[in-house]
Amino acid sequence: MKHIAKKRFGQNFLTDQSVIASLVEAISPRPDDLMVEIGPGLGALTKPLLQRLKLLHVVEVDRDIIAWMQTEYRKSAYLNNAINIHNADALKFDFTSLGENLRVTGNLPYNISTPILFHLLDNVSHITDMHFMLQKEVVERMVAEPSTAAYGRLSVMLQYRLQMDYLITVPPEAFEPAPKVESAFVRCVPHASLPFIAKDEAMFAKVVLAAFGQRRKTLRNTLKGLLEDDGFTALNISSQLRAENLSVADFVAIANYLN
Repeated sequence: MKHIAKKRFGQNFLTDQSVIASLVEAISPRPDDLMVEIGPGLGALTKPLLQRLKLLHVVEVDRDIIAWMQTEYRKSAYLNNAINIHNADALKFDFTSLGENLRVTGNLPYNISTPILFHLLDNVSHITDMHFMLQKEVVERMVAEPSTAAYGRLSVMLQYRLQMDYLITVPPEAFEPAPKVESAFVRCVPHASLPFIAKDEAMFAKVVLAAFGQRRKTLRNTLKGLLEDDGFTALNISSQLRAENLSVADFVAIANYLN
């Protein structure tokens, strides 16, 4: 099949076989794993995963690709294993409907990767781990440490829930069509127990959003109306710091104080 990548779906198809082998090795699928792939495309990951799994769920929004899959995966090479195709938008899909201990993977569309990550956080109680191909810059933001340029709202919100590891850098030429940016493969594992517990997670999210809303300004300005001088004193946090200087633990402490 000669499928033309669709810009509206952010499609870039992985074609480099050595990269694909490295990704599958990193995922390390076992036959009985409950696994779902987001955006399977033309099968770069799907096919090697099917060779190792008894069942693979895939979530795909492009009906042309679904029509191709329904024909392709009837071929004899894949008859020993099952594929369950969900024609759905990953941003709206209820991942909890697939069961417990879910493993999630995929080459995520770069134009909606961050919203997908936040959507998966809402389903994290059912997830064992996640492995994603993303824009390198996004992965760097995900794993960034405080007081670095890449550290921001995405870092804090994901690190609150997840342990993340930057695994592999993938060059543009590994894809067809080649994206204009480098990519990276990341592993995300939900914390078995949260290192820091926000009593009100909505308040935690509100504080993080406000603090990074104008990241060049000090906390005294960005949190004005939420946290005043006596609060900074009680928490032993300088109001002259910027959001990027605070750890996840600091943000949790502020949220819990306000709660």
